[in-house]
This record gives sequence, C-alpha cells and structure tokens, in this order.
Amino acid sequence: MDLMKIKKAHIIGIEGAGTSALARILKYSGVEVSGSDEGDHFFNSVLADEGMSISHEFNPKNIPEDADMVVYGSSFRPETNDELKAAFESGKQVVTYAEALAGIFNNKYGIAVSGTHGKTTTSALLAEAMRSCGMDPSAIIGGKVINWGGNSMIGKSEFFVAETDEYQNKLRLYEPKAAVLTSCDYDHPDFFLTFADYKKAFSDFVARIPKFGFLVVWGDSTDTLEVAKSAACDVLTYGFSEDCNYKINKKESGAFEIIRNGESLGEFSVGLVGNHNILNAAAVVAVCHKLKLDMEKVQEALWNFKGTSRRFELIGERNGAILIDDYAHHPEEIKATLKAAREKYPEKNIIAVFHPHTFTRTKALLQEFSQSFDSADSVIVIDIYGSAREAQGGVSSKELVDLINTYSRGKAEHIPTIPEAIESLKDKIGPDDIIISIGAGNVWEVTKDLGNNS
Repeated sequence: MDLMKIKKAHIIGIEGAGTSALARILKYSGVEVSGSDEGDHFFNSVLADEGMSISHEFNPKNIPEDADMVVYGSSFRPETNDELKAAFESGKQVVTYAEALAGIFNNKYGIAVSGTHGKTTTSALLAEAMRSCGMDPSAIIGGKVINWGGNSMIGKSEFFVAETDEYQNKLRLYEPKAAVLTSCDYDHPDFFLTFADYKKAFSDFVARIPKFGFLVVWGDSTDTLEVAKSAACDVLTYGFSEDCNYKINKKESGAFEIIRNGESLGEFSVGLVGNHNILNAAAVVAVCHKLKLDMEKVQEALWNFKGTSRRFELIGERNGAILIDDYAHHPEEIKATLKAAREKYPEKNIIAVFHPHTFTRTKALLQEFSQSFDSADSVIVIDIYGSAREAQGGVSSKELVDLINTYSRGKAEHIPTIPEAIESLKDKIGPDDIIISIGAGNVWEVTKDLGNNS
C-alpha cells in the first residue's frame, strides 16, 4: 500500500482491536480517517481522542464521497451490511483490515508475531521492549495494552511489530523480515479442514522470511519445529528444553534466566502469571538479543509490563471473591490460564465461567475442551457464542457439560445465558472463591457485572 497516494480512508468496523489501531497508524501518516461501528465500543475513546469522525450506525451515507480507500473488518459481509455493500458498488478501493495492515507492514522492517496462542502478549511485550531500547517501533496489537492505554504504538523508525492472525490464512498477505512462532495447535476448523492444512499456512508463512531475516520459534513443540523446517532464514529456538538456543531456567517467584550458548543473558521477570507468559517473555528476549539490544533495558521493560486486557485481567471483587477475565478460547489456552490460576491461588475455590466460541471449534475440539478444566473446582458453561462467522450448530454446550461430568462427576453446570450466570453467582460467592470468565465472546460481562454490583 502506497500511503502517499491515500488522502482519506473510511473504516467499517473501526472500533475493532485491529482496525482501531490501523486507524491511528493511518492518521499519524497524514491520512484523514473516518469510520463506523455498532459493536461494544471498546476503543471508541482512543479514536475520539484522535479527533476521528465515527458513526455508531452502519449506513451507506457514512462513506465520504472523496474517500480513496474503504477498509473493513473481515467479520462483515456485503450481504448483511448495507454500508459495505455500498462501498463495493462505489468503485472505490475496498480492502480488508488484514490487506491494509499488510500493505503498511510489508514496506517496513516488519516483525510478525504469529501462532495459535500468545500473540497479543508477545507482540505487546516485544514492542515495549524495543521502545525501551530506543528502537522507536510502530506496532499494532490485537488487544488493549495497559501500559499504552491503547492497542497501537506509533514510532518513527523502520521497525514495525504486528500481531498476525492465521484465520482465513491471512498469513499469506504478510512478507515479514523476521517472525516469532509461539505455538501451533489445531484451530479454526471452519476454515482449515485438517491440522495439516493449518500447519501448512504457517509453513508457507515462515518460508517467505528472507534469508537475511530470522525466525524465533518455540522449541519445546514438535509441531512448531516441523513448521520451522520450511524457513530458509536463521532459526532460533526458545523454551525449557536443553537443546533450545535460548534455554529457560526457571527461578523462584516467577523469575527466569536465559542461557545462550552456555552463557547467561541475565535474569528476567515478567509480572504476568503462568509458564506460558515466561515463554512469551523468552521469545521477546530472543528477538531482542538477535537485534543486539541492551539486555538490561529489556529486563526493565519486561518487569514494568502490566499486561493486556482480557489476559488474566483482574477485574475486581464481589463479596470478597476475586474476579478475573481471560480471552482463552482454545483448550490449550484454557489449561494454561487455569493452571496459572491454581499456582497463584492454590487454596482458593476456582469457578470457571466458560463461553465456547464458534460451533465449529467446539465440535471439532469437544474432547479436548472437556479435559481442559482440571485446575478448576467447578465449571459453568454458557450457550455457544456463534459469532459473525457462522449460523449453524451441530453441537451444544449441554454436550460439553455432559462430557466434562463424565470425567469428573458433577463438576460442570449448563447455564444458558450470561445474565443467568450472573444471577446464579452473585449471592453465592465469597472470600474463598476465584471467578474466571473465559472465552473470546462477551463472557467478560459476567465478571464486569459482578464487580460493578459488588
């Protein structure tokens, strides 16, 4: 994308995690930006502070007549969105968010953070560490970064850190100079029919890293290592395994040491719970070391990092019960989140409120989901969040509850709606309890409402 040729852009679905960040990047580059959205308005205040014109109703009249480009979130369809339909009929340049991001990213020294899990935290940590080291990067993150008060970083250097999504094989759009591969577990079965198809998207992606670039990959997984074989560039592994290039030695209180070629790069600590976040931080250390950045400044950045929204986010309390919200929506993510909760609160009664995300994922991974709650004491399962991607069923939350209870009698309960879950919990919970809302939909409303009405 040649930003020099774009004077005015309109974004349909502008308040999404990625699109709102893109809007800021475009505006900083001198593009006049407008947009529309009817969602949860998470990022409205960020955009309003930038002085952008935003409509909270989709309407063809929102599109400026002199707009050079219309960008839209991929969850929208012209068949169901009249504004998007009008954009396609207008003859203007119409691109997806991913296409617009790739157009900017590919013209920079782009560092792509990819993988099934951990992308948001890792990309935010990396951008923050690079900024602390004086690299002045730009970044687009798929969630609100607490340190930034938003989801984007605007810098003046050639470095650009981006969280890159594999769904619908959007990875095919990006041409990274370097990349991180955090994980590779089968997901998005509505698009990738087999695990082999899913892995191929990542393999093709890392194969496009130029020989002068590099790939930092989780070295404890056979699947990520299999994907990494497609890379023609320098491949650097990180993890707990002895043969990793950047080996993690875990210390007390969540601290860890990184060993490279038998020498210590120092002791690091990140204020986030769980081994999965130590791995995320280790990936960042590996990238920064490869870029020859100051390890003491990296240590400081990791220590001061406060996390991202909806990633083990402390919401508040009710009746003395601790309320936490987490975006986990894949079995491996749920396991990691609940294991971290158990390690942090070993004596507490952990109640997981799970909102399955998409029928296809729930059906394809039903067995895996049913065995993801070992670290919780009890589970409430809400009706499946179908999202804009699908309308079909083929599986139900009741089936998941029955399967969980097959392995652990009486552990799970089906409560169909979020308001019913809130009502069920509000007077029962107390100081011995931890309530964790889990899922990619709007299950966050459970812990938020319980906290607001404490």
